[in-house]
Amino acid sequence: MPKPKSGRHRSAEKANRQSREHAIHNQQIRSRIHSLAKKIEDAVTKKDAPAAKALLSEAFSLWDKAAKVHLIHRKAADRTKARLSRRIALLKA
Repeated sequence: MPKPKSGRHRSAEKANRQSREHAIHNQQIRSRIHSLAKKIEDAVTKKDAPAAKALLSEAFSLWDKAAKVHLIHRKAADRTKARLSRRIALLKA
């Protein structure tokens, strides 16, 4: 690695690399969450309650993990979980 130019420190370069890696990882998690929510919505639209319920438990886990590390807001996770479970409950009724 060449010597950094004036004003550029190795720690800043490392922080920049870490920031890019974290952003990629966070985007992957957000993508998984949103695609799983869409799968649940599709199952509800098709009136497939068992499939929707199976996907719901996986979605709850992902939303809770994302909220735990502050990737999404805790209340946003709770609100989305409530809306999805309400849709499935209405499906059974």
